[in-house]
Amino acid sequence: MTAVAVSPWWRRARCALGAARWLGALAATGCVNAPPTLRPESMALPATDARGTTIGAAISAAADAHPGESGIVALDDPVDALAARLALIDAAERTLDLQYFIWGRDHTGLLVMDALQRAATRGVRIRLLLDDLGTRRLDRRLATLDAHEQIEVRLFNPVRPRRAKWMAFITSPGRTSRRMHNKSFIADNQAGIVGGRNIGDEYFANDAQLQFTDLDVLVVGDVVPSLSADFDRYWASASSHPVSQLLGAARAADHSRLREAVARTSGTPDGRRYGEAVSRSPFAALLRDSAPPFTWARTQLVSDAPEKGLRDVHDAQTATEAMLAGLGTPRRNLTLITPYFVPLQAGVDGLAALERRGVDVRILTNSLDANDVAATHAGYAKRRRALLRAGVELFEARREERPPSSTLPPPQRLALHVKAVAVDGERLFVGSYNFDPRSARLNTEMGLVVESAEMAAAVDRRVVTAAGHSAYVVQLSDLGRVVWLEYRDGRWRTHQREPGASVWRRLLVTLLAPLPVDWLL
Repeated sequence: MTAVAVSPWWRRARCALGAARWLGALAATGCVNAPPTLRPESMALPATDARGTTIGAAISAAADAHPGESGIVALDDPVDALAARLALIDAAERTLDLQYFIWGRDHTGLLVMDALQRAATRGVRIRLLLDDLGTRRLDRRLATLDAHEQIEVRLFNPVRPRRAKWMAFITSPGRTSRRMHNKSFIADNQAGIVGGRNIGDEYFANDAQLQFTDLDVLVVGDVVPSLSADFDRYWASASSHPVSQLLGAARAADHSRLREAVARTSGTPDGRRYGEAVSRSPFAALLRDSAPPFTWARTQLVSDAPEKGLRDVHDAQTATEAMLAGLGTPRRNLTLITPYFVPLQAGVDGLAALERRGVDVRILTNSLDANDVAATHAGYAKRRRALLRAGVELFEARREERPPSSTLPPPQRLALHVKAVAVDGERLFVGSYNFDPRSARLNTEMGLVVESAEMAAAVDRRVVTAAGHSAYVVQLSDLGRVVWLEYRDGRWRTHQREPGASVWRRLLVTLLAPLPVDWLL
């Protein structure tokens, strides 16, 4: 199946940020910076009060039986991932806190907005924190949500003017290159969802052109108050600005337009088919009829300090250091799944050192054909041979990888978006963290470190299953050249060049690889 590869705007923005850096000689002007802000205080619902909610009552007995542990269930299926969010919104009685990098102006984005409005109307307090880079053409709808007395919306690291946001990336690259990449969803301080998915059709199997295969986890129990506390500190941070002080007041017509847009997208044949798939999900009745089969394990939240958005943070305060400390030093094996992999030379040396100590290192990332950011692939491709020589096993997901969900027709193009690590078959990390310098140094990130052999094994199996079936096996030939092995129609085929990628895309990677922009990728 072929399709024209068109990167979504927010992926192309990653490359635009690089160009903007060299235009930094332009003076930053006040018109593109966010204004001084008054931030009304608000805090998460106390855990003791949350016990009196429907969600709290549904999980309290199991949580009491597992003190100090969290119940976790993986949301592999994209339809399940949306159904779980909608079910939690419907079940919430006191509070909903949502934090995302991207919110699509599309069908699933509208569905979640509509569900939030309905929850607010029945009295649920809602706080929505979005990174400003991922809110393209959403200002009117965000203002509409914020106009509800039970909803407050804030933007992380916003810019002015709103209609020419690109100006800020030219005049203030040092500030605008720092984004909030976190993804969290918390209902009544009793249940949360953490992982790699943003809110948008391509993350929930509702885009005919592109779908990201991804991973979230639904979590209850011990770690949830930590999620709420982390949300509170981002909500109150100097980088978070109320949209009431950034956007114009909502117009009366905006309220009806939001409802009309939801009805219009839901009423199409594709919308009805998708709605039926969501309603059939076992997660559609989440915590109402019965709780899902949780895996109970000790779980730790790792998160960057929000001050990272202001460059006011030390390495010891970063999610990178917390994640590495939580996972510990691998003794037997390390499995890494990441859509964007830019290891730098230090990363190559570190992985080579693990191999010399007898640790089996396996990495699954996107092939060039599947990767939606060619510049990021260039940062990986130039170190691919060194990794293979060190003994690291490399697998690259194909663009026609089949999605976990079989209830809907497949899109024209798929891309890996999972961010997970498994260590020694005992511990794993899942979250928003891409293994690239941008996640380490520029973006704020978050995720969970889970001490579960069962869940770590699932990450290992994902790579083993992908090898030869939905991913290329990358090796060195006898002549020392990189080759790609593909298993198809019962036999192995060897590719001498980046398989599936056009000559222009391969040329672009070749041209970008020598440039000193790895720190920005």
